[in-house]
Amino acid sequence: MIRRATKNDISQVVKIYDKILELEEKGKAHIGWKRNIYPTEKTAQDAFMKNELFVLEEDGCILAAARINQEQVPEYTYGHWTYDAPDSEIMVLHTLVVDPDSSGYGIGSKFVRFYEELALKHGCHYLRMDTNQINTAARALYKKLGYSEIGVVPCAFNGIPGVQLVCLEKKLS
Repeated sequence: MIRRATKNDISQVVKIYDKILELEEKGKAHIGWKRNIYPTEKTAQDAFMKNELFVLEEDGCILAAARINQEQVPEYTYGHWTYDAPDSEIMVLHTLVVDPDSSGYGIGSKFVRFYEELALKHGCHYLRMDTNQINTAARALYKKLGYSEIGVVPCAFNGIPGVQLVCLEKKLS
């Protein structure tokens, strides 16, 4: 079940961040995140406070989370978007995380499908998201789900310098 997060979910979301950060630090994952910079507990709290944090829960455990809203990060102004859509018709997926212990079971795909359905319910036919260029697993997933990479924006992103931000988009019919 995918639903809006409650305050009680934040600690489980942060545990997922920590698991991913630990894998990154051990060289077993290549996401591009940095501990105590991004993502942090504040990342989840801010999304929750704006009612934009969603979680995938199974048997009382949070297996995935993401922030979904219509806020395009400033770096998107440097993207060469295929679709020149009005902001009111664009939905954005931020910080999608899947518990590493649950990866490989289609949870990320399920979450992206939820994002697409939510966008349509809000009249948004244009989807945008981003990932770090080194995050080849996410890039492969998004490609498989029909997202196009429209370019790379070199930047400091979420407090992390030297990021090559891959911008992705998809138009829903």
